[in-house]
Amino acid sequence: MKTFNIYIFDLDGTLLDTLQDLASAVNYALRQYGMPEHSLDDIRRFVGNGVRLLMERAIPEGAHHPQFEDVFATFRQYYMAHSLDTTRPYDHIPELLHHLKSNGCQLAVVSNKMMAATQELIRHFFPEVDVAVGEHEESGIRKKPAPDLVYEALRQLGYPSPYSSHLSAVYIGDSEVDIQTAHNAGLPCISVLWGFRDRQFLEAHGATDFIETPLDLIIK
Repeated sequence: MKTFNIYIFDLDGTLLDTLQDLASAVNYALRQYGMPEHSLDDIRRFVGNGVRLLMERAIPEGAHHPQFEDVFATFRQYYMAHSLDTTRPYDHIPELLHHLKSNGCQLAVVSNKMMAATQELIRHFFPEVDVAVGEHEESGIRKKPAPDLVYEALRQLGYPSPYSSHLSAVYIGDSEVDIQTAHNAGLPCISVLWGFRDRQFLEAHGATDFIETPLDLIIK
Protein backbone atom coordinates (compact mmCIF):
# COMPACT_ATOMS: atom_id res chain seq x y z
CA MET A 1 0.00 0.00 0.00
CA LYS A 2 1.21 3.49 -0.80
CA THR A 3 2.38 5.44 2.22
CA PHE A 4 1.20 8.97 2.98
CA ASN A 5 2.34 11.70 5.32
CA ILE A 6 -1.20 12.73 6.34
CA TYR A 7 -3.95 10.30 7.39
CA ILE A 8 -7.43 11.78 7.71
CA PHE A 9 -9.92 9.52 9.48
CA ASP A 10 -13.67 9.48 9.89
CA LEU A 11 -14.64 8.85 13.53
CA ASP A 12 -17.87 6.86 14.02
CA GLY A 13 -17.58 3.40 12.48
CA THR A 14 -13.92 3.95 11.59
CA LEU A 15 -11.96 4.68 14.75
CA LEU A 16 -14.68 4.24 17.35
CA ASP A 17 -17.65 1.93 17.73
CA THR A 18 -20.15 4.55 18.89
CA LEU A 19 -23.32 2.85 17.72
CA GLN A 20 -24.74 1.72 21.06
CA ASP A 21 -24.27 5.12 22.72
CA LEU A 22 -25.86 6.88 19.75
CA ALA A 23 -28.80 4.45 19.80
CA SER A 24 -29.25 4.88 23.54
CA ALA A 25 -29.33 8.67 23.19
CA VAL A 26 -31.76 8.58 20.28
CA ASN A 27 -34.13 6.22 22.07
CA TYR A 28 -33.88 8.13 25.34
CA ALA A 29 -34.96 11.32 23.57
CA LEU A 30 -37.77 9.56 21.70
CA ARG A 31 -38.98 7.93 24.90
CA GLN A 32 -39.28 11.28 26.68
CA TYR A 33 -41.80 12.41 24.08
CA GLY A 34 -43.72 9.16 23.69
CA MET A 35 -42.30 8.39 20.25
CA PRO A 36 -41.51 4.90 18.94
CA GLU A 37 -37.95 3.72 19.52
CA HIS A 38 -35.57 2.15 17.00
CA SER A 39 -33.43 -0.97 16.80
CA LEU A 40 -29.65 -0.88 16.64
CA ASP A 41 -29.83 -1.79 12.95
CA ASP A 42 -32.15 1.16 12.33
CA ILE A 43 -29.66 3.53 13.95
CA ARG A 44 -26.82 1.97 11.93
CA ARG A 45 -28.69 2.92 8.76
CA PHE A 46 -29.52 6.41 10.02
CA VAL A 47 -25.99 7.57 10.94
CA GLY A 48 -23.41 9.20 8.69
CA ASN A 49 -24.81 12.60 7.83
CA GLY A 50 -24.65 14.32 11.20
CA VAL A 51 -26.84 14.19 14.28
CA ARG A 52 -29.58 16.49 12.97
CA LEU A 53 -30.25 14.21 10.03
CA LEU A 54 -29.94 11.21 12.35
CA MET A 55 -32.81 12.62 14.38
CA GLU A 56 -34.79 13.60 11.29
CA ARG A 57 -34.66 9.96 10.28
CA ALA A 58 -35.54 8.73 13.77
CA ILE A 59 -38.48 11.05 14.56
CA PRO A 60 -41.87 10.47 12.92
CA GLU A 61 -42.40 13.24 10.32
CA GLY A 62 -38.73 14.21 10.75
CA ALA A 63 -37.99 17.91 10.96
CA HIS A 64 -41.65 18.69 10.29
CA HIS A 65 -42.71 17.23 13.62
CA PRO A 66 -43.77 20.14 15.88
CA GLN A 67 -41.60 18.83 18.73
CA PHE A 68 -38.55 18.13 16.60
CA GLU A 69 -36.29 20.81 18.11
CA ASP A 70 -37.17 19.77 21.65
CA VAL A 71 -36.44 16.11 20.94
CA PHE A 72 -33.23 17.03 19.15
CA ALA A 73 -32.08 19.16 22.08
CA THR A 74 -32.85 16.31 24.49
CA PHE A 75 -30.81 13.94 22.34
CA ARG A 76 -27.83 16.30 22.23
CA GLN A 77 -27.88 16.89 25.99
CA TYR A 78 -28.14 13.18 26.78
CA TYR A 79 -25.49 12.15 24.28
CA MET A 80 -22.95 14.67 25.58
CA ALA A 81 -23.40 13.19 29.06
CA HIS A 82 -23.28 9.55 27.90
CA SER A 83 -20.98 9.45 24.87
CA LEU A 84 -18.43 7.35 26.78
CA ASP A 85 -20.81 4.77 28.28
CA THR A 86 -20.03 1.94 25.83
CA THR A 87 -18.01 3.63 23.08
CA ARG A 88 -14.64 1.99 22.47
CA PRO A 89 -11.92 1.99 19.80
CA TYR A 90 -12.10 -0.84 17.33
CA ASP A 91 -9.46 -3.53 17.82
CA HIS A 92 -5.93 -2.43 16.80
CA ILE A 93 -6.89 1.20 16.18
CA PRO A 94 -4.63 2.48 19.03
CA GLU A 95 -1.72 0.44 17.65
CA LEU A 96 -2.33 1.79 14.15
CA LEU A 97 -2.35 5.42 15.26
CA HIS A 98 0.73 4.91 17.42
CA HIS A 99 2.58 3.34 14.48
CA LEU A 100 1.65 6.15 12.09
CA LYS A 101 2.56 8.84 14.60
CA SER A 102 5.87 7.15 15.43
CA ASN A 103 6.71 7.20 11.74
CA GLY A 104 6.26 10.95 11.49
CA CYS A 105 2.77 11.04 9.99
CA GLN A 106 0.23 13.74 10.77
CA LEU A 107 -3.16 12.52 11.95
CA ALA A 108 -6.54 14.22 11.61
CA VAL A 109 -10.15 13.29 12.30
CA VAL A 110 -13.10 14.83 10.48
CA SER A 111 -16.61 13.96 11.61
CA ASN A 112 -20.19 15.02 11.11
CA LYS A 113 -20.59 14.49 14.84
CA MET A 114 -20.99 17.62 16.97
CA MET A 115 -17.70 19.48 17.42
CA ALA A 116 -17.77 19.24 21.24
CA ALA A 117 -18.42 15.50 21.19
CA THR A 118 -15.81 14.90 18.50
CA GLN A 119 -13.09 16.70 20.39
CA GLU A 120 -14.03 15.14 23.73
CA LEU A 121 -13.82 11.63 22.27
CA ILE A 122 -10.49 12.32 20.58
CA ARG A 123 -9.00 13.78 23.76
CA HIS A 124 -10.16 10.76 25.72
CA PHE A 125 -9.17 7.97 23.34
CA PHE A 126 -6.61 9.30 20.87
CA PRO A 127 -4.38 12.09 22.22
CA GLU A 128 -1.89 11.45 19.41
CA VAL A 129 -4.34 12.87 16.85
CA ASP A 130 -3.12 16.31 15.77
CA VAL A 131 -6.41 17.83 14.62
CA ALA A 132 -10.06 16.90 15.23
CA VAL A 133 -12.82 18.76 13.40
CA GLY A 134 -16.53 18.17 13.90
CA GLU A 135 -19.77 19.73 12.79
CA HIS A 136 -20.10 23.40 13.71
CA GLU A 137 -22.86 24.90 11.59
CA GLU A 138 -22.40 28.40 12.96
CA SER A 139 -18.96 28.63 11.31
CA GLY A 140 -20.34 28.26 7.79
CA ILE A 141 -18.19 25.15 7.26
CA ARG A 142 -20.38 22.59 5.56
CA LYS A 143 -20.56 19.04 6.86
CA LYS A 144 -19.50 15.99 4.87
CA PRO A 145 -19.77 15.05 2.01
CA ALA A 146 -18.77 18.63 1.25
CA PRO A 147 -14.96 18.89 1.43
CA ASP A 148 -14.98 21.80 3.92
CA LEU A 149 -14.16 19.79 7.06
CA VAL A 150 -11.26 18.09 5.28
CA TYR A 151 -9.94 21.44 4.07
CA GLU A 152 -10.25 22.86 7.59
CA ALA A 153 -8.31 19.94 9.03
CA LEU A 154 -5.59 20.40 6.42
CA ARG A 155 -5.46 24.12 7.17
CA GLN A 156 -4.96 23.40 10.85
CA LEU A 157 -2.21 20.93 9.95
CA GLY A 158 -0.40 23.71 8.10
CA TYR A 159 -1.66 23.24 4.54
CA PRO A 160 -3.65 26.37 3.63
CA SER A 161 -4.25 25.00 0.14
CA PRO A 162 -5.56 21.46 -0.45
CA TYR A 163 -3.59 21.52 -3.71
CA SER A 164 -0.19 22.04 -2.09
CA SER A 165 2.59 20.21 -3.92
CA HIS A 166 3.81 18.93 -0.52
CA LEU A 167 0.47 17.35 0.34
CA SER A 168 0.37 13.54 0.47
CA ALA A 169 -2.89 12.69 2.19
CA VAL A 170 -5.42 9.88 2.27
CA TYR A 171 -8.96 9.75 3.65
CA ILE A 172 -10.15 6.67 5.55
CA GLY A 173 -13.81 5.98 6.39
CA ASP A 174 -16.57 3.42 6.61
CA SER A 175 -19.50 4.88 4.68
CA GLU A 176 -20.78 6.21 1.39
CA VAL A 177 -20.54 9.71 2.86
CA ASP A 178 -16.81 9.17 3.34
CA ILE A 179 -16.35 7.99 -0.25
CA GLN A 180 -18.11 11.14 -1.48
CA THR A 181 -16.15 13.35 0.90
CA ALA A 182 -12.80 12.02 -0.27
CA HIS A 183 -13.84 12.45 -3.90
CA ASN A 184 -15.02 16.01 -3.30
CA ALA A 185 -11.77 16.85 -1.50
CA GLY A 186 -9.65 15.35 -4.27
CA LEU A 187 -8.13 12.67 -2.01
CA PRO A 188 -7.79 8.90 -2.38
CA CYS A 189 -10.18 6.95 -0.17
CA ILE A 190 -9.67 3.73 1.73
CA SER A 191 -12.89 2.10 2.95
CA VAL A 192 -12.85 0.03 6.14
CA LEU A 193 -14.87 -3.17 6.46
CA TRP A 194 -15.38 -3.24 10.24
CA GLY A 195 -17.71 -0.22 10.40
CA PHE A 196 -21.36 0.60 9.81
CA ARG A 197 -21.56 -0.44 6.11
CA ASP A 198 -20.69 -3.73 4.39
CA ARG A 199 -18.49 -4.27 1.35
CA GLN A 200 -21.37 -4.80 -1.10
CA PHE A 201 -22.96 -1.51 -0.06
CA LEU A 202 -19.66 0.36 -0.27
CA GLU A 203 -18.83 -1.06 -3.70
CA ALA A 204 -22.26 0.01 -4.93
CA HIS A 205 -21.35 3.54 -3.84
CA GLY A 206 -18.01 3.65 -5.60
CA ALA A 207 -15.51 2.21 -3.12
CA THR A 208 -12.49 0.59 -4.78
CA ASP A 209 -9.86 0.23 -2.03
CA PHE A 210 -10.59 -1.71 1.18
CA ILE A 211 -8.96 -2.84 4.38
CA GLU A 212 -10.37 -5.58 6.60
CA THR A 213 -8.49 -4.69 9.79
CA PRO A 214 -6.73 -1.50 10.94
CA LEU A 215 -3.32 -3.15 10.73
CA ASP A 216 -3.90 -3.73 7.00
CA LEU A 217 -3.20 -0.02 6.60
CA ILE A 218 0.36 -0.76 7.70
CA ILE A 219 1.09 -4.10 6.07
CA LYS A 220 -1.10 -4.15 2.96
